[in-house]
Amino acid sequence: MQPTEEQVAIVDAAACVKRLVVKAGAGTGKTATLELVAKKIRKPTIYTAYNTAIVKEAAGRFPSHVECRTAHSLAFGAVGHRYRGRLGGARQTGQRAASVLSTHWVDLGGDARISPAQLARVAVATVGRFCNSADDEIFARHVPRQNGLSRSEHDALALSVLPFARRAWSDICDPEGRLRFEHDHYLKMWALTRPLLPADVVMLDEAQDSNPVVARLVQDQVSAQQIACGDSNQSMYEWRGAVDALDRWNADEVLYLSQSWRFGQVIADEANKWLARLDTPLRLTGNPRLASRLADLELPAAILCRTNGEAMKQVMNLLTEGRKVALVGRSRDMINLAQAAAELKSEGRTGHPELYVFTSWGALQDYVENEPDGRDLKPFVDLVDAHGTDAIIDSLEALVPEDKAQTTVSTAHKSKGRQWKTVSIADDFPGDGEQRGSEDTSKADSMVAYVAVTRAQLLLDRGSLAWIDQGAVDSGTTKNGGTHD
Repeated sequence: MQPTEEQVAIVDAAACVKRLVVKAGAGTGKTATLELVAKKIRKPTIYTAYNTAIVKEAAGRFPSHVECRTAHSLAFGAVGHRYRGRLGGARQTGQRAASVLSTHWVDLGGDARISPAQLARVAVATVGRFCNSADDEIFARHVPRQNGLSRSEHDALALSVLPFARRAWSDICDPEGRLRFEHDHYLKMWALTRPLLPADVVMLDEAQDSNPVVARLVQDQVSAQQIACGDSNQSMYEWRGAVDALDRWNADEVLYLSQSWRFGQVIADEANKWLARLDTPLRLTGNPRLASRLADLELPAAILCRTNGEAMKQVMNLLTEGRKVALVGRSRDMINLAQAAAELKSEGRTGHPELYVFTSWGALQDYVENEPDGRDLKPFVDLVDAHGTDAIIDSLEALVPEDKAQTTVSTAHKSKGRQWKTVSIADDFPGDGEQRGSEDTSKADSMVAYVAVTRAQLLLDRGSLAWIDQGAVDSGTTKNGGTHD
């Protein structure tokens, strides 16, 4: 296939621009474009991305002068091998971590009390967020929010956690340390040495999902040419510390990829309605060879949901109809959450990291009904109230592999990087008046919707996202100010 005009412009720019950013829409061939660049610029090059599967795919396509590596593999060769004996250890209980860190009970006021084991878990999670950050030290902003805590309670918890998080990091950096050692730990250790990569060109793919530690690592290669590529409108992993590195890059030139090969113009138009809400000049053009259309689907290849709870509801409904169902992601995580719900209902306490703050099932019900931060848990709570935890667990154990399924169920987050011929959108995406208050959360909801509709190749059932027709503005405007025919 002949390169598009946009791809030719990117290849030409890469031949003369020191810091190039490529903003690419869904299905526009980001990695293929970087491959064209690599074939044009025959210099020692390192290609990296967060996702191991993407790097492996690139390694099979790129010319021999390009070294395709994850940041973790680079870090392991430099630092991680020294900790080889600590990797792959047994999972560590909160009680064991509490013993290592000598944590204690923390009273946050009212009914909010944090046990030594939970305090240790939060301290270790704080270290994880620090490792994903570009910071050189652990700060209060690295302490993750806990379900059920008010802002003042969170601030009090952060003050209590910080000394234990710093103690945990010291233990982790010790080759003889006792806490569980993770791959992100040696990546951070290596990044703190400010390494210089042995390459004239460094490419960062899927840059919108890069952790700040990796983005800074690439940006620090001041003697090398930097090429960052990704879709800013799919930057959905802030919960694990990812940032949209593209918007923060000190670029000499920014170019776009807008020709999607995944779907036809009808689905491109749907994507553009959401792009119009995201303050981006990017608008997609569909594949003229694909006759995509909107449809009401009874048995789609995939059903995409906003929350895990709705995904579980869809699974149970499909199983009741006698269909073979697959669920994208770790079903074990959902089983653990259901077991924690049963424990909370019967004992008034659970150690599950999402529910441990609550002292009764009623407290959790009140939280999901009245607190905006609890919205994502509401479908799960409603499901437990309607069917009970045993039925949820039985359904999860009845799932089949994706290649055996009639329908695959997924959250929009977990659907990233995937595509299906026919896709239905579930009912739990917020409507125009329901998007959560602040500008940031409304933007996040629009990003999730954009990702969801762009997973479909041929048929799309918009479900709870059909309301966009009442709010769509400027959806046909291209980045150059023209319009689609």
